[in-house]
Amino acid sequence: MKNEKMKKELVAMLCAKSFQYSPVAKFKLVSGRMSNFYVNCKPTLLNPRGMYLAGHLMNDLLADFAPDAIGGLTFGADPLAMATAFASELIGKPIKAFSIRKTKKDHGISRWVEGDLEPGSRVVVVDDVATTGGSTIKAIERAREEGLQVIAAAILVDRQEGGLKNIGRHVENVRALVTRSELMEFLGQS
Repeated sequence: MKNEKMKKELVAMLCAKSFQYSPVAKFKLVSGRMSNFYVNCKPTLLNPRGMYLAGHLMNDLLADFAPDAIGGLTFGADPLAMATAFASELIGKPIKAFSIRKTKKDHGISRWVEGDLEPGSRVVVVDDVATTGGSTIKAIERAREEGLQVIAAAILVDRQEGGLKNIGRHVENVRALVTRSELMEFLGQS
């Protein structure tokens, strides 16, 4: 990672705005399972400084892929994709953003993906958090249905519960910017 100072600032912001830990499993996950950890990246990603940090750090993380575009399943991926696209223009290496619908549009041109993309575009599918990886996998499948070439997947926060491994069954390159362990370490809970 080129900028450790920026990453430390992002981890601190995630801990302050987006991450909670309880020694007792009290947070209900989408799966219905209870967890000791709660991660909601929106307060960080919708903050101007959080956008700046996440966008620049995601560009660093993905620099060796040189994708045409970045995006994922709405709404989890949208702020991260847009922050990354905006930061990419600032550094002179533009990457487009796109969004994948949860339900297919039934009017106009029926499609899953919204954005300025051509079939065959090389894309990275992103998500804000990975637990099992289900939403990221769904986004990968829908991107491919639309003719996009998914070259990698990137997650802002990996809860370290098998999500990256599951995603790796669908795309060769999978990376996370921050792990639950890094958040716990910052909080002194490791």
